[in-house]
Amino acid sequence: MVNSKGGIYRTLLKRSMDLILSLVAIIVLSPVILIVAILVRVNLGSPILFKQERPGLNEKIFMMYKFRTMTDARDEKGSLLPDSIRLTRFGKFLRSTSLDELPELINILKGDMSIIGPRPLLVQYLPLYNEHQKRRHEVRPGLSGLAQVSGRNAISWEEKFDLDIEYVENVSFIEDWKIILLTIKKVVVREGINSETAATMEYFNGSKVGNDNE
Repeated sequence: MVNSKGGIYRTLLKRSMDLILSLVAIIVLSPVILIVAILVRVNLGSPILFKQERPGLNEKIFMMYKFRTMTDARDEKGSLLPDSIRLTRFGKFLRSTSLDELPELINILKGDMSIIGPRPLLVQYLPLYNEHQKRRHEVRPGLSGLAQVSGRNAISWEEKFDLDIEYVENVSFIEDWKIILLTIKKVVVREGINSETAATMEYFNGSKVGNDNE
């Protein structure tokens, strides 16, 4: 009933749970959201929100919202400086506590995202996925997911995609709540925020040939 090929939870109840939890979260966390918005305005200026197109269910493009965590600092040629320079101490704090993700609750209400699912990545990655990795778009992207509670930015792209597909093949009410509880734990202890070699996760440049069936 709850496997990757269908089931009441996957096709109906999961969306209902998303609506209820996101609405409750917005109401309960509204003071926190307001305070963070004010702090972003004071520390980083306008705009308060970072908006970017991301692929969702069946690769449909939507506009994702996050709190801004970087400055717009540029070099003498007008090019943006590296993330490690533009990511301020305040921005790092927002990311390490996942407070920057709070506006995505709006995306969940709209139906663009789910509470749990593979994280929505960059549109330019779409042509780089192999057939196995493309399956991550068989479900709505999530505020958190199996890859996030299994290492987040501290594991390789291939490991993240394998975990995404593992989730797609095993969507269930119990699995979602296990990930929700693990997410809370990860946020509290701030594990797996950055990769080993960059301030944020490195860009995905495609997998090695021969991974299509892995």
